[in-house]
Amino acid sequence: MSLTVLGIETSCDETAAAIVRGVPGSPAQILSNQVLSQTDEHAPYGGVVPEIAARAHIDHLDGLVARALEDAGLALHEIDGIAATAGPGLIGGVLVGLMTAKALALSAGKPLIAVNHLEGHALTARLTETLEFPYLLLLVSGGHCQILQVHGLGEYALLGGTIDDAVGEAFDKTAKLLGLGFPGGPSVERWAAKGDPARFDLPRPLLDREGLDFSFSGLKTAVRREAEKLGGPAAMSETDIADLCASFQATVAEILCRRIDRALSQSPTGLPLVVAGGVAANQTLRAALSQTAAAHGSRLVAPPLKLCTDNAAMIAWAGLERLHAGRTDPYDIKARARWPLAELT
Repeated sequence: MSLTVLGIETSCDETAAAIVRGVPGSPAQILSNQVLSQTDEHAPYGGVVPEIAARAHIDHLDGLVARALEDAGLALHEIDGIAATAGPGLIGGVLVGLMTAKALALSAGKPLIAVNHLEGHALTARLTETLEFPYLLLLVSGGHCQILQVHGLGEYALLGGTIDDAVGEAFDKTAKLLGLGFPGGPSVERWAAKGDPARFDLPRPLLDREGLDFSFSGLKTAVRREAEKLGGPAAMSETDIADLCASFQATVAEILCRRIDRALSQSPTGLPLVVAGGVAANQTLRAALSQTAAAHGSRLVAPPLKLCTDNAAMIAWAGLERLHAGRTDPYDIKARARWPLAELT
């Protein structure tokens, strides 16, 4: 039976509300997908300020929910369930979204679904593609870098992860170091498109070791050292900046692909590879991962670009999958700053 779910996402610096309709196992309809970015508010600080983010969510969330319902042509009583990110994330923002969802669900007498933000990313490919379980997942974002085997709803096996910085964080800090602005990922990608990826020989941490873990702290330090050799960002030419961005991006892609190559070698032949999270929007990475997957007889499944970064459609979809399976939550469920996927059921 087709279900219609309202989703709310406030885990970081996007305030979002969306309405999704569908049945697990088939691509769904996104009836509305409202996202209000806070980039301008945080740009002067070179990163997300939790207090500013939480206040912005308070100011704008009610209006976004109303707009999502209006765009979908629905009233609240016509929604089958209300889903909201309950963690992990910046706790102030998570609280705003979850409390709003509780109030809406209670007032309308609708089921509440507390969604793990990472599960939202993990299931996004099933929102837009016909994709069966199991599959291999590379989750790459500002706060996370993990390889997981997705066996089913709530069934995630962690195969490897970063031991220090997440890959998105490395992009952001590289951009900040070079004075490229915030958010860093898109800025680095734009500059890299004009550069020579072979100019700087940057390290590939942990690749000589067994396992599937990552490390990006040393790579970030190496970028800073190369910039210092050139006299610092103020003394670097545009060619220097572009070449350093291109070398950094190519190194990241190689690190991720070599780990995925190993993961696919240890997996059943033809297991689909899914990439999700904000960094999944990077076109160089997508192209490299597609080649790696093809070499193993697998296919790469990547969400549309607008669904890679944080959005409420993915939260609504994860909520829809859980609602369809009869997995709802009590109104007293708590927000969580940390919530590993391995703890889900």
